[in-house]
Amino acid sequence: MVDGRLLAAVEEERFNRIKHWAGFPSASIRYVLQEAGVTLADVDHVALSFDPKANLGRKALFTLINRPSIRSLADRLQRQGKTLSLRAQLAAACQVDEAVVRATVHHVQHHDAHMACGFFLSPFDRSAILSIDGMGDFVSTVSAVGNGTSIQKLGEVFYPHSLGFLYNAVTIYLGFPHYGDEYKVMGLAPYGEPEYLEEFRRIIFPKGDSFELNLDFFTHPRNGISMSWDEGSPCVDAFHSPLLEERLGPARKPCEEVTKKHENIASSLQRVTEEIIFHQLRKLHEQTQLNQLVLVGGCAMNSVANGKVTQETPFQHLYVPVGAADNGAAFGAAFHVFHQSLKQPRSFVLEHGAWGPGIDDDECEQAVRAIEQRTNTTDSELASVRVSRRRHDELLDHAVDAICDGKVVGWFQGRMEFGARALGNRSLLADPRRTDMRDIINLKIKFREKFRPFAPSILEEYVSEYFEIDEPSPFMERVLPIREEKRAVIPAVTHFDGSGRLQTVSRRTSPLYWDLIDRFRQCTGVPILLNTSLNENEPIVRTPAEAVSVFDRTAMDLIVVGNWVAERC
Repeated sequence: MVDGRLLAAVEEERFNRIKHWAGFPSASIRYVLQEAGVTLADVDHVALSFDPKANLGRKALFTLINRPSIRSLADRLQRQGKTLSLRAQLAAACQVDEAVVRATVHHVQHHDAHMACGFFLSPFDRSAILSIDGMGDFVSTVSAVGNGTSIQKLGEVFYPHSLGFLYNAVTIYLGFPHYGDEYKVMGLAPYGEPEYLEEFRRIIFPKGDSFELNLDFFTHPRNGISMSWDEGSPCVDAFHSPLLEERLGPARKPCEEVTKKHENIASSLQRVTEEIIFHQLRKLHEQTQLNQLVLVGGCAMNSVANGKVTQETPFQHLYVPVGAADNGAAFGAAFHVFHQSLKQPRSFVLEHGAWGPGIDDDECEQAVRAIEQRTNTTDSELASVRVSRRRHDELLDHAVDAICDGKVVGWFQGRMEFGARALGNRSLLADPRRTDMRDIINLKIKFREKFRPFAPSILEEYVSEYFEIDEPSPFMERVLPIREEKRAVIPAVTHFDGSGRLQTVSRRTSPLYWDLIDRFRQCTGVPILLNTSLNENEPIVRTPAEAVSVFDRTAMDLIVVGNWVAERC
């Protein structure tokens, strides 16, 4: 971030291809400095989204009362110890002497970084703020009010009580063990009924302005949460107690069938999560009397709950940033330092997510030529590949014709998106009108569970024609009800319960993607494309070669990489 404006943001997983990788982001640091046109010696401030000194009194009191296991304390100390040599790690990442690093290092409390990411980058001068997470710096939830360049905390929920921990624990119980699998449970929930809601209301319940967990259902107060991430994706061990299985039955193993019971548990979890969030928001509105809300933290990735905020609470306007989870806390920490520590005015609104590496025409050509040569000169059973370079209008027409013919099209354009969701630059696109398209992509390209939904990317001018709410959702951050008469028109992006995870596309911020969808509208009368990320059980692709590799190893029909097209003959 330079002079109050975000210039570049990227996650290390896009470079090393390890999903949710949590080690030191050396390649990312080199990229953002290069993109900004500066060296490490030019950097004045470095901000981190955690503070080991935060809430030391509460940590000590908890340790004294609960006597957590030695293993739990050792794990925490080991994780914190890895942050002590920051200057040396920065210098090593940029291959310079440590003496070059003159920046002031700031440790920003975790939820302060979340709230800065949301409020300071929002269009609101004043708003209520709710940061609701798993846990960061011994805090799971913060309510606050933002005004100009200040944020005033109104309330906090401390360890071990956490809505994010509940969702994570039940996600693992349901047999989805990988870090970040909560979105699978959210996608499964509409298939079930909240049969176990009363049981979940005994596990988590409102208390005052916030909530508490029934800790009898968890092991983390005593044993902590065991997480490992060395040289790989973060891995979290189960931390529900035997009592949860006594009440809900045995935990599902990852290889076992997903049954109606599992669907009902997912539905009950989602319902109680919404109840707790809406309880907090109603209390927050009573305190602030504001109509604007900023929602951040890992639980703000619950797009189903987000979509109901303006119906279930008095808030009328909602902003959820593209980096609502821990990834966005990186630039939240930077903006916290700029506005809170340096007392600088606001001048920037985060309106799009394209902050990563861009594309190079030569790289694009090399990637498509390589796959053309391999498939056309070997004895492979794969169909041969035809490559062509096309002008702007030809490119749009060719892609739209393919989509209308029922083909799945890879779309690799511009700068890579930040965050978990492809927003039209690193996307797989298809016709939302086809009833079979969701199964085709899930089973033949993405190789994932068939209950997982896909997002509708819609021209923002047509939202009210297809959705029951006319609100912008540029970061695919809200699931909203599709108008009943339109559900049969766009079945591939209509979820089981008649909803869609909406992405509104602006001509001003995404002109090429807007043009593509508009060309599809002109051909079909439907201003929507099915959009999912361009990857296959891996992080979203970063380079043309990675994009073409997904095309090569899946049943994708055609890929557009910059101005180049590769398609199966």
